[in-house]
Amino acid sequence: MFAAERRQLILEMVRANGAVSLRELARVVQTSEVTVRRDVRALEAEGLLDRRHGGAVLPGGFSREPGYPQKTHLAAAEKSAIADLAATMVEEGDQVVIGAGTTNQELARRLARVPGLTVVTNSLLVAQALAHANRVEVVMTGGTLRGSNYALVGSSAEQSLNGLRVTKAFISGSGLTAERGLSTANMLSASVDRALVQSATEVIILADHTKLGADSMFQTVPTDAITRLVTDEQAAGNDPTARELDALADCGVQISLAPLGLTAEAPGHPAGPERHPQQPQQQPGMRRGPGGPGGPGGGPGAPLPGQRRPGMAGGPPPGLLPTRLAGAR
Repeated sequence: MFAAERRQLILEMVRANGAVSLRELARVVQTSEVTVRRDVRALEAEGLLDRRHGGAVLPGGFSREPGYPQKTHLAAAEKSAIADLAATMVEEGDQVVIGAGTTNQELARRLARVPGLTVVTNSLLVAQALAHANRVEVVMTGGTLRGSNYALVGSSAEQSLNGLRVTKAFISGSGLTAERGLSTANMLSASVDRALVQSATEVIILADHTKLGADSMFQTVPTDAITRLVTDEQAAGNDPTARELDALADCGVQISLAPLGLTAEAPGHPAGPERHPQQPQQQPGMRRGPGGPGGPGGGPGAPLPGQRRPGMAGGPPPGLLPTRLAGAR
């Protein structure tokens, strides 16, 4: 394929999807990421698209939200790895809310065998993934169907969440920055996601590396309300996204990196490296060896800022119950 043909195809993909990773572009045009990066630079110089960390987006600053068919093919391996790691953070008997999005759909598929789990969601995709689970109760919000992402939105969806209290919220979006937090391109979706987040003790953002550094029109979750970010290991592999991770960690967000090409470890085992904002502290019952954290004669201490260590999140293997509307008896 000639360079002009490659660049035209790259441009068409970005226009159709709003944002595309370099890995996905390289796969479609059947060339290396180095060549694709060179093509993206040339298209950016012509003002036809903008480069983002590990990918390309429509020009103009804000990322556009692609539809469901396009989202299913974007960063599929990364979403799968993120869902594997996030699933280890759900425990037997938890009550959680799960927002709309293809990454959240992948997470729901992995929660099908968690006994005693209750899932509140506005996503038809999440509900469908758990529809045949006989040990998971699924509670759906009311609302108006938004066909582009199969989510229920509007005042009815928001009102059905009033007075709700759960342990964890799993939310996705169009972009994530340390300065502004999580954002999305649709006002109605943003309003429902805010209501979901307000119901949770712990807010966990699921976002692959192409979302880091990207910004969209409507803020969903401010940075200081985010407990943890689960992203893929590529986010730490290049300078712009690594800097964004460090900035998020400095704001108090715990960072969990999901390894690609590997399934999540069994509950209670290390599931992926983490970044922590805290200064190193000794844990009760632990002591440091002469070699520092993990050194001889001592248990593993807390990492230095920006340093990674195996994640400690754990949970039971994923199970599934009937779907009902919120407020229904």
